[in-house]
This record gives sequence, structure tokens and C-alpha cells, in this order.
Amino acid sequence: MEKIDLYAIDPATLTWQKSSFTANNGECFELAPLPQGGVAVRDSKNPTAPHLCFTAGEWRAFKSGMAAGDFDNL
Repeated sequence: MEKIDLYAIDPATLTWQKSSFTANNGECFELAPLPQGGVAVRDSKNPTAPHLCFTAGEWRAFKSGMAAGDFDNL
């Protein structure tokens, strides 16, 4: 499979989504699916600021770590 430069994708073309658990005070981030199973993350209060992109493998590792409690001390 050809590797895609995830940061070359215009974030304005992505379908961003907030969690249903978004705090009423606006403290939230948004996620958007990327090609090949990747995920983009941005600050919902500043959607034109730089965003982060994660490959499918990176995102799976993060989700697994969250589910296992790896970051509970943060």
C-alpha cells in the first residue's frame, strides 16, 4: 500500500466530529477519519490552528493504551 502524506490533506475537506461527551464550556477536540484508517485531531475552539495526524497503527496503539489505563496518571 502506498504511503500517503497525511499532512498534505486539506483539513477543511475532512469530516470533523466531536464526542457526545463534549463539555458545555467548549473544552473539546475533534476527530476526523483519514485515508488508510488514520485519524486527524484538532482543537475545536481553534479549528484553523495546526492539527495532528496519526496513522491507523498509531491510533490503535493509543486507543489500546487508553483502554488499558496506561495514561490514568496524567
